[in-house]
Amino acid sequence: MDNNNQTVVINNYGIPGVKLVNKWTAFVLCIFLGYLGAHRFYEGKVILGIIYLFTFGLFGIGWFIDIIRILCKPNPYAVV
Repeated sequence: MDNNNQTVVINNYGIPGVKLVNKWTAFVLCIFLGYLGAHRFYEGKVILGIIYLFTFGLFGIGWFIDIIRILCKPNPYAVV
């Protein structure tokens, strides 16, 4: 009898530069404060957050696209 049935679990916690983000937190931030770039700041993308802040979510188009983009991602998702 062989006991070679081992499960290997790989996660992103040990990879430098990768941050796991909760999908639903990012979604709520995007719905209510997306035009200010709050979801981009939460993901750690400060430059895009500042751009969203000064352009009111890329004039609303980027904000709407981000709502759909976040809903299509798994929970949690990795941000590089």
